Amino acid sequence: MISKLPHRIINSLLVSLLILLAGCSSDHPAAKKAEELPPASVTLFTARQSAPVRQVEIMGTVQAADSAEIAARISGTIQELTVSPGSRVKKDDLLVALSAGEISAKLLQAQAQREQVERNLTREQNLLTKNATTPATVKTLEESMRIAEAAYNEARTMLSYTKIKAPFDGVITRKMANVGDLATPGKPLVRLDDESRLQIIAAIPETLVLGISIGDTLPVYIPAAELSLSGEVTEIAPSADPLSRTAPVKITVNSDKKLRSGQFARVSLPGSRGTALMVPGAAVQSYGQMDKVFVVRDDKARMQLVRTGLRFKDQVEIVSGINDGDQVVVDGFKELQDGQPVKVQ
Repeated sequence: MISKLPHRIINSLLVSLLILLAGCSSDHPAAKKAEELPPASVTLFTARQSAPVRQVEIMGTVQAADSAEIAARISGTIQELTVSPGSRVKKDDLLVALSAGEISAKLLQAQAQREQVERNLTREQNLLTKNATTPATVKTLEESMRIAEAAYNEARTMLSYTKIKAPFDGVITRKMANVGDLATPGKPLVRLDDESRLQIIAAIPETLVLGISIGDTLPVYIPAAELSLSGEVTEIAPSADPLSRTAPVKITVNSDKKLRSGQFARVSLPGSRGTALMVPGAAVQSYGQMDKVFVVRDDKARMQLVRTGLRFKDQVEIVSGINDGDQVVVDGFKELQDGQPVKVQ
């Protein structure tokens, strides 16, 4: 295929190849110029294999430690709704009032029956002292009295269910009903959160959950609030979700006025430990789409292309390009050229 090309093109290719080879030679004028430069003052760092702690970030959600969806125990029309989202309430404050006409009527009926049985029992007990009635009649009325008393207490308890009160101090975060709506048992009406005690709920992969224990302290970052906190692991689910292969973990954090239920959180977990060739991040420079460092050999700086890995604070992992024990320039490389003599500070 090459033999069919015109001789003029072949000659041009050969000339270009010779020029390229000449440029790669150490006798090139540019290389000699770098070696003739005055020694540059540099600071060195010895690249060493180390075992950095690899951090893994897990997504989580801020939630109140005490949270409840308030629902009715009986059916009834909502007559009064005293709260709205953002309302702060105390324990036993009235939240919702339901219509109670039918239950009030049952209570009055049970009260009247109890009073009637009580009167009959009192009369028969007086007659028994005069031997004008039988003990069996009195015993029957005493049993009727207990039944009437139970019916009265039941109706009074049902009437108390029409007044829905706060089970603890907190803030209303959601309202799912309005005045006039029909409340049914189990249907949430409002949500109450105690934001004085907050926690992070995170789904930890099963490969990492075994590395944490109750009482461990984990770093937590809330991007929306720009807060960095330390949380304590208070609960670890004993089983993992078979679909996601994760286990829910609860991490308690201190309250802050910037924190809100539902905020996104990042939880840092200690990952696997492994050796890596580490150098300071300041030693690595961008070189096009690659990275480079300067390594000192025989008192001269040599530019070396490297492939970087993960970053650990101010350290960078070097995957390839240099070896353990190489002297890497960390300061003084701004005007440094490949092959230039160096003087260590």
